[in-house]
Amino acid sequence: MKRIFSFISSILLSVSATAQSDCYYTKYFNDKALVEKAEKWKAETQAWGGVFTKAKPHASVNATDFYLQYQKNKEEWDKLFKWLQETDLLTVPKGKMKLEGTEITISVEDSKNEPLEKRKTESHHHNCDFMIVVKGIERFGHLDHFSCTTKWQWKPDVIRYDYDKSKTRFYDSTPNEFFIFFPDDWHIAKIANDTKDQKIRVIVAKVRYCP
Repeated sequence: MKRIFSFISSILLSVSATAQSDCYYTKYFNDKALVEKAEKWKAETQAWGGVFTKAKPHASVNATDFYLQYQKNKEEWDKLFKWLQETDLLTVPKGKMKLEGTEITISVEDSKNEPLEKRKTESHHHNCDFMIVVKGIERFGHLDHFSCTTKWQWKPDVIRYDYDKSKTRFYDSTPNEFFIFFPDDWHIAKIANDTKDQKIRVIVAKVRYCP
């Protein structure tokens, strides 16, 4: 009974915290000490990146999710950051590859942004989307959960949504920042921005999400 009460209380606290705002964009963690620890950890490049010096996490990256996933899957995250540091990301051939010694799939994409209405929403149950734009500017959309409805799910790992544009947060990339979209980060990629040139080169890594 005590465990049930604690579980219900944690849910109510979570709902209460998120309900203070009309929107919900990323996973909520009720442990304030953990959140503070994760925020500090995220800000310290050497704590997670090691030799990786090319970019830092964008402000939208969920620090607690990042912290927990790194602890659970450190070897693979370290190998990803090592590959990113040692690879010339502007000249590496485009295409899809498996990062040696890992379950990580890397896509090197020479692509073009499109108007928002042409772009698809997405989220994933089993993978994190790590994205770093190394040429051009890519605009991302971060969806509000409260105003979204599930459109359809395509197995193995893509979910689409109907969403409210007015409640969507938009971010423009820079080469010195990377984005990570965890399962609770419903998003849109490759949205046209306000510049004339919409051509981009983006590195997308699919990293397994550990429950």
